[in-house]
Amino acid sequence: MSEQNVPQVMEDEYEPETRNQKRWAEFVETVVVDFFSDHKLEKMSLEDDNGNKAKLARTKDNEVKLEYSTTKII
Repeated sequence: MSEQNVPQVMEDEYEPETRNQKRWAEFVETVVVDFFSDHKLEKMSLEDDNGNKAKLARTKDNEVKLEYSTTKII
């Protein structure tokens, strides 16, 4: 198991899907928002191969509006 996939808390051990959702949210809220801001983009959307999606847009007040969702397959 790679270091990135090692559960950090007990919840992660029993609910790996929740761990993946948290990792997606953390990635979008940090790396993606930083990229969006650094490059002064107006709109951006992304989707991973697990069905997780994110949309970013710049508001009139020059703030970043972020919408993201996660998909769970059962």
